[in-house]
Amino acid sequence: MHPIVPLVFLPLLAAIVAGLGGRLIGNTPAKVVTTGALFISAALAWPIFISFLSGSAEAQVVPVLEWINSGNLQVAWSLRVDALTAVMLVVITTVSSLVHLYSWGYMAEDPSQPRFFAYLSLFTFAMLMLVTADSLIQMFFGWEGVGLASYLLIGFWYYKPSANAAAIKAFVVNRVGDFGFSLGIFGTFLVFGTVSIPAILAAAPSMAGATLGFAGLRVDTMTLLCLLLFIGAMGKSAQLGLHTWLPDAMEGPTPVSALIHAATMVTAGVFMVCRLSPMFEVSPTALTVVTYVGAATAIFAATVGVVQNDIKRVIAYSTCSQLGYMFFAAGVGAYSAAMFHLFTHAFFKALLFLGAGSVIHAMHHEQDMRYYGALRKEIPFTFWAMLLGTLAITGVGIIQIGGFPGFGFAGFFSKDAILESAFANGSVHGNIAFFIGAFAALLTSFYSWRLIFLTFFGKARWAGSEHIQHAVHGDHHDHPDEEHGDSSHSVAHPTVGTAGYHPHESPWTMLVPLAVLSLGAVFAGIGFEHWFINPEGAPEFWHGSLFFNEHLAHAAHEVPLWVKLTPGAVMVLGFLIAWNNYIRDPSAPGRVVAATGALHTFLVKKWYFDELYDVIFVRPALWFGRLFWHRGDEQTIDRFGPHGAAYAVGVGNRITARIQSGYLNSYALVMLLGLVAVATWAIMQVAK
Repeated sequence: MHPIVPLVFLPLLAAIVAGLGGRLIGNTPAKVVTTGALFISAALAWPIFISFLSGSAEAQVVPVLEWINSGNLQVAWSLRVDALTAVMLVVITTVSSLVHLYSWGYMAEDPSQPRFFAYLSLFTFAMLMLVTADSLIQMFFGWEGVGLASYLLIGFWYYKPSANAAAIKAFVVNRVGDFGFSLGIFGTFLVFGTVSIPAILAAAPSMAGATLGFAGLRVDTMTLLCLLLFIGAMGKSAQLGLHTWLPDAMEGPTPVSALIHAATMVTAGVFMVCRLSPMFEVSPTALTVVTYVGAATAIFAATVGVVQNDIKRVIAYSTCSQLGYMFFAAGVGAYSAAMFHLFTHAFFKALLFLGAGSVIHAMHHEQDMRYYGALRKEIPFTFWAMLLGTLAITGVGIIQIGGFPGFGFAGFFSKDAILESAFANGSVHGNIAFFIGAFAALLTSFYSWRLIFLTFFGKARWAGSEHIQHAVHGDHHDHPDEEHGDSSHSVAHPTVGTAGYHPHESPWTMLVPLAVLSLGAVFAGIGFEHWFINPEGAPEFWHGSLFFNEHLAHAAHEVPLWVKLTPGAVMVLGFLIAWNNYIRDPSAPGRVVAATGALHTFLVKKWYFDELYDVIFVRPALWFGRLFWHRGDEQTIDRFGPHGAAYAVGVGNRITARIQSGYLNSYALVMLLGLVAVATWAIMQVAK
């Protein structure tokens, strides 16, 4: 049996055991089963990945069962294993296994632990099904599976209205993207007569220039199909326009944020575009759209991230911005650079999310950074882990000059490669993406170091936190789940001190994942750059699993020196601005806000997307709902349907009740009148 089979299905088996038998076996066995299954899957994934690095493995398809046979639609359930899949297998299983272990400590007080771990494992199975898909139908199965699991995990604390609202919002917004994705699948089957991914990709170049009737117009076939598929990617990967669900998804437990919204589900769209890259290469228009959407998302999320005070929301908007980088990398044809950034981003962003969870744990589940400060000596392990994550996401490193090989953290290699590829593309949209990406990198550096300075440096600002007050004075929540509610709503009580409270470092189950992910944040870039993006090693590694543009790869390595220095320069500038505002002169942010009141409000309101959607979609939908409910259902259907029929029966009953007097002479009179009437009618008929 190929190792891909147990790798994929062990998480499903663990989810079934923990989900259906959790109450019977208890918390600890449920956690052991799910966590053990994920570590086994990770242990199986790494050898597969290493075999592709060494060049000893070939792409193969492992059949599981026959699935759909309906006319021309023939779909077998098969698991595709190639270099692109191997990368995703390592990312998914490694991060998921560490998140499972981390959750042992973070969710220790939650009474519904088996349910939580079952949801985590179910999500992991769905994600593995998505990335091993050999057909679009199978990919759609995994696509919808991760959507369902994310809904369950975001709304895990179902007794919180905010969690329920966030889960519903994520589900509804993703349905919009999934509708576009499903139309893309239908159109692809219509054009190619198959949903087999290898067959589609092999036939895609022959469709160049072909047109298709759509909405009464003749449109380029591949442009239409790619844009419809990309709409699905926009929803799942929270691109501008369909991004509004991602920040609200922070209502879920912090391990959920690390698993779903940092390393796995939100990268599904990037994976899909790279998997179908030969299709996108046939349509320059679609690639241009992908580039502009990615660049717009990168700058939008970065601008909003600079004004967030909730530690998890800062990292959430950072995720949204980094996904924008991956998409505009794909848009300029640098699919390998997009996957490289996906790979490195999984490590340092999961590290930042789990590090934030450790901070929240230490601060009694306070998430507002304004109530932090001076934590680097209280929780030193968490501080150093988050510092390494920040060095990685901001792209700290030294470029290769002459014989010096260069060195840097993970983001230094992957993000710089994206910017260099965008510039090397030479197109207008490539140059625009480069400059927007460079400015977004400046903002990324600013808000990342702002988070570090507000959290770990300066004076302790714990006195204003309601959560800390509860910890000091024993005013705990009534429900044990609410201890882990990750609520960001704090009420200041400056008259109550926090003397006697000391933030505590997290348990080893939370620190070990931080240590492992820290290694990834430091070495994932320099360790794998040769195979992912280097024109000498990348073609052999990818081996046709995605479209690799060797000309662009060489051009990216030969861009002018100022292009190579730009990411480092903006990184340093962002760091200096954050240091000046939050270390040297802490009063500076207040003056900036006062001077840019309207702009600051615009950013705090997240460019008013939620308000705009409320006016355009939510309120009209509610109005139509009330219209059909009251006037349609109650006043029309019910009035003239079941209620009207019941009323008519009642009226008839009252009339017949009056006729039924109970006197024999009355009944005899009625019978006599009836006979007279019948006789009269009969005589008249004879007379005619």
